Amino acid sequence: MRPDDLSRRTLLTAGGALAASLAMPSVLRAQTKEIVVGGPAGAAKYFNEAVFPAITKSLGVTILYEGSNSLTNLQKMQADRGAPKFSVVIMDDPVMIKAADEGLIVPITAKGSPNLDRLVAGAVHRDGMWANYQRPWAGIAFNSKTPAPASWTDLWAPANKGRVIVPSIQNTEGFWNLLVAAHLETGKPFAEAQYDIDAGFRKLKSLVPSLLNVYTNAPQAMNLLEQGEASMIGGQFSAYTLTRKAEGAPVDLAVPKEGGFAMPSGIAKVKGGPAPDLADAVIDAFLGPAVQQILVEKAVVAPTNTATPRPAGFPDPATLFAPDWAFVAKERGKWAERWTTELL
Repeated sequence: MRPDDLSRRTLLTAGGALAASLAMPSVLRAQTKEIVVGGPAGAAKYFNEAVFPAITKSLGVTILYEGSNSLTNLQKMQADRGAPKFSVVIMDDPVMIKAADEGLIVPITAKGSPNLDRLVAGAVHRDGMWANYQRPWAGIAFNSKTPAPASWTDLWAPANKGRVIVPSIQNTEGFWNLLVAAHLETGKPFAEAQYDIDAGFRKLKSLVPSLLNVYTNAPQAMNLLEQGEASMIGGQFSAYTLTRKAEGAPVDLAVPKEGGFAMPSGIAKVKGGPAPDLADAVIDAFLGPAVQQILVEKAVVAPTNTATPRPAGFPDPATLFAPDWAFVAKERGKWAERWTTELL
């Protein structure tokens, strides 16, 4: 399942709609300020090149971006609880659950961010504690000079021995391989297999001889795939893989016959963060159709604002499995310990 090439006209349309969709009180536009946004390292390129300049032009805010993985951003928030540096944080839903439980984020409101009320069902969590501004999907990334994987079992195929990369369980996408392994080991559907973690670890142990690398930094893993040192990355997702394909890299993304997964991408307001009004405005921009239209093209993700059309060729989110993220958030620390002792 591969999306068709996106029209460049979508970005032009977004640019024409930007001023209207990001219109904010003059007090915000009159004063140039800066805020720090924490988010995924892999998004830094298209955020800095396309999204942030558009927001800066409209709101008069300079955005300083700190890219890392979700758990690292959570640790920064925990360390800076008394004097937060982030005003806005972009993290995966399992980590957002922890941030909400620890009181590190505060609700987004429709008064501060009007686009909150225009999102698709299921995109707003815990009465606005965070919202999904996009919906990437996950499958198997592969070097397009090699055959496209048809099944998740291809990760274990002898022909791929020593050429497979998987994400660490520290990364949210690391859960997909654990879930797939549990499914393959037990034959249970994803909805049941997600709770049979022992089976997942048993199956993953047999994958270790096939591994070239286990990553926490997705761009570095993608470089190995592009260079042909790796043949595939299990559990990789559209926002990394298909943006590189659009730039000419020899990579693609397959959704195997057993199914693909819905990646969570949340945005939230940091409790006690600097410039709270600007934080509301930046969050509203991410939830608005103009910025989401930019992300559709630049990041190859499905939008969540109902005013932003889903392009032809994008998978129907209803066909993608979304796990019990509360369960994942609760158990992930234990899995990380097992990952280190049993697999590495």
